[in-house]
Amino acid sequence: IKMDERRVEGYRNFATKLWNAARFAQGNGIVASTSPEAPAATLAVNKWIIGETIRTVQAVDAALADLRFDGAANAIYQFVWSQFCDWYLELIKPVLGQMDAPASDPEAAETRAVAGWVLDQILVLLHPFMPFITEELWSKMGPRDGELIVAKWPVVDAATIDVEASKEIDWVISLVSAIRTMRAELSIPPGAVLDVI
Repeated sequence: IKMDERRVEGYRNFATKLWNAARFAQGNGIVASTSPEAPAATLAVNKWIIGETIRTVQAVDAALADLRFDGAANAIYQFVWSQFCDWYLELIKPVLGQMDAPASDPEAAETRAVAGWVLDQILVLLHPFMPFITEELWSKMGPRDGELIVAKWPVVDAATIDVEASKEIDWVISLVSAIRTMRAELSIPPGAVLDVI
């Protein structure tokens, strides 16, 4: 097998990102989920991440059924890196409040429940590819009925995907991405506060 050390570095960075996501969760009162089903959600951002999780489970299942282990690994990798860590965790920070003054309203409670459920699904999906780090994080996220190796594989229902919430959050992501691209192209410093028209 042709081995590239940069790929190993990339996987190390992914493991670090996953570890940091779990630490962020712990620091913000997000704990292990108590149900294999997705929690009820009213916020668009929570409906969106539930839908993205369902799509990822479906993609991983389809790839594994075709014995495309690379496709399964890539699907969960892209979901964790791009959607969960880069967007979802950033979008929910205002809802959760500050670590020294956490929010306690119903929206914050819903967001903690959804984030805990999504993180559990991530750990289950990643376990065949990264057994040691996922088992460690599983045990640290709260009390469990058993170890991750015997946890139930996610079973999802595509009918629960909220299309409108997906469109809304995808629009926000597109807008923020376009603004970031424009700032980079125009060499506007990151700290500069501008009006967006």
